[in-house]
Formats: sequence, structure tokens, C-alpha cells
Amino acid sequence: MTSVTGSRIHSRRRGCVVALLMVAGAISYIDRSALSVGNTTIAADMHFSDTQMGWMLSAFAWAYLVCQVPAGLVSDRWGGRIVLGISLIIWSLAQIAFGLVSSLWAFFACRAFLGAGEAPLFLAGTGVITRWYRAEERGRPIGLFNASATLGPAMAPPLLLLIMSMWGWRGMSVAVGCVSLVLAFVWLTVYRDPAQAMAARHRSDVRRPFPMQLLRQRSTWVMTGGFVGIVYITWLYGAWLPAYLQKAHHLTLRQASLLSALPQMFGFVGSITGGFLTDWLGRRGVSPVVACRTPLVWGLVCASIMTVLTGLVPFLGLSIALICIALFAGGIAMTCGWALGAVVVTEDCVATMESIQNTGGSLGGALAPALTGMIADHFRSFVPSLLVAGVIGLLCAGIYRYGLNE
Repeated sequence: MTSVTGSRIHSRRRGCVVALLMVAGAISYIDRSALSVGNTTIAADMHFSDTQMGWMLSAFAWAYLVCQVPAGLVSDRWGGRIVLGISLIIWSLAQIAFGLVSSLWAFFACRAFLGAGEAPLFLAGTGVITRWYRAEERGRPIGLFNASATLGPAMAPPLLLLIMSMWGWRGMSVAVGCVSLVLAFVWLTVYRDPAQAMAARHRSDVRRPFPMQLLRQRSTWVMTGGFVGIVYITWLYGAWLPAYLQKAHHLTLRQASLLSALPQMFGFVGSITGGFLTDWLGRRGVSPVVACRTPLVWGLVCASIMTVLTGLVPFLGLSIALICIALFAGGIAMTCGWALGAVVVTEDCVATMESIQNTGGSLGGALAPALTGMIADHFRSFVPSLLVAGVIGLLCAGIYRYGLNE
């Protein structure tokens, strides 16, 4: 009876951990989406061009990229409680400051600090999951956690539009920053690592793998290069979808922002589906690497093709349908990419491995907004930007398929 009761308590604690991580992930993407939702309003108010907005959107990702490996190393050494708590505080203050500053360079600085603050989230969060779940159980919780990356953008348009209608885009930025600050207090108050994980982390301090050992592995470079394409496609939509719908299909800000939530919901479902697919393939005897790689490759190929087709069709309804499919497939690829990073290394260096892989993802996330803005300015159309994204996605799918062995 005691064993059963203890098992139930452990299960409930694990569920609470995943729920807290999902809330943190969703709020982080709401914070990121604030600039995308307010894109045209901020640009008109501050007299910014598409190129300037593109670079401002990408400032987040450049800082995110630079901080990946340091964040992974710190997460593996200090654990999720302290690292995520500090992370939440930093990005909360950066988001609040964005609503208070006035100069172009101050906006860039706030976005960069937001990226630096959010850098440890999915690294430390994945490390937390590996401490609470056995290897064969991690697909679904990683899928749920990763799904928050699309749940946030799906919730963002109606929520942020409501706040912006009451307090303007500056008040919107301050409000979402304050919510993140509250979550920081909750996380630091509630979360603790399981006892066995804390003991294992102390034991591993003397044998912690140096990042150079991971960089000597071919799989590390394959996953880093391949992750560029996954994040490039998903972040293109995350950064530019409302503006694309306004400019390409002549929708109002409200119409475009609300309609952009629908594809993001498909991305949310796709992210959860990716976790179930990896666990299902694993139960059928497929090796962990192949169980992650197979749905990842097919998902990325599908997302790339749908993105190319989106640029070629003139009809709003069909464009939205294609984007929904693209983000659903991209969600599968994203979850499988994160799960892959958790199965190719031992538990004590998961965050470091994920940080190296996500450096490639951050490069894709930095390039997508900037290149999209510059190409759209040059051609006066988003079509070439979508074609470029599709080609990048297909190339990265090939990297995963032919570069990653069992």
C-alpha cells in the first residue's frame, strides 16, 4: 500500500512539473510573440521599415544563439530550479523594459536580453524531464513541453490584442512581463529536483563531460545543422505570419492576428503528436534514434513542401490550410528533434547536448525574421521568402536522413 501511495504521489509530482514547464514555455512564446502581434502598429508608431523590424525580431534569436552553450553547461551543473528561476526573472525585466524605452537601440537591447533570459528554458526544462522520467517514458512529456512553444503563439493573438486594445502596445509588453515575473516566484517556491537526481548530479561533478567531447561526435554536428531548418520554418511563421496575412491578403491587424492563431494550434497538436509517435515506435522495438529521426524527417519534408505551396497559391483559405499543415508537421519535427537530443547522450549532459543542437536552431531563428524582412523589402512580396524557407527545410531534412546513423 505504501509503495502504491508513493508511486501515485511521484506520478502527481511529475505531472505538476510538466504542467509548470508547459506554462513557462507558453508564457515565453507569448512574450516572444508580443513584437510579432504588434508588428505593424509598432512599425507605424516608431516609423520602422520591414528590414528594421526584421532585424529587431531577429535580435532575440541572435542573443538566444550566443547564450545556448553557456546556458546548457550551467543547466547541467546547477539544475533546473535555480537556472529557470533566474531565467524567468531576466526575461520578465527585459519584456517590461521593452514597453518603457523609446530609441531603436534600446528596443534592440531589450529584445536581446529577452533572448538571453529565455535561452536556458528548453535546455533546463528538458533536463528536468530526464530527471523525473525514465528514457522510455520521455517522449510524451517532452512532446507536451515542446507543445507549449506552439500553444503560446496560438494564445498570443487574441490575448495580446485584447491587452493592446486597452493599454496599447507598451502596456501589453509591461503586462506580459509582469506575468512572467509572477511565474518566476511560483517556480522558485514550488519546484525541487527529485532526491535521486540531486545525488546523481553531485556524483557526476567529478566526471562531467567537457563540451569538446560532444563536438567530436558526428551526430552532434548533424543535429545542429538539421535543427536550423526546423526552427527556420517555425520561426518564420511565428515572427511574420500576422504581417504576411495583412500585406499579402489585405486583412486588418485584428483579422490577421486572430486568424494566425489557428495554424499555431495545429502546431501545438503536431508537437504532442511527435511525442506519442516516438514512444509508439519505441514500444514496437525501433531504436531510440530511429524512432525520433523517422517522424522528424517526414515532418520536416512535409512542412517544407507546404511552405513552398503557400507562396504559390493566391487564395486566403487555401493558404491558411497549407500553413496549418506546415506547422502541424513542423511541430512533429520539433518535438522529435528535442527528443533526439535526449537519447543520444547520458542524462548528466542532456542540457549541454541540447544547447549545442539548439545553437543551430537559434541560427535558423535569427536568420528567418531578418532574411524574410529583407527579401520582402527587396521583392515587395513574401513569396520569395517562403520559397527560400522551403528549400532550407528540405536541405536540413536531408542532413538528418543521410547524416544521422543509429
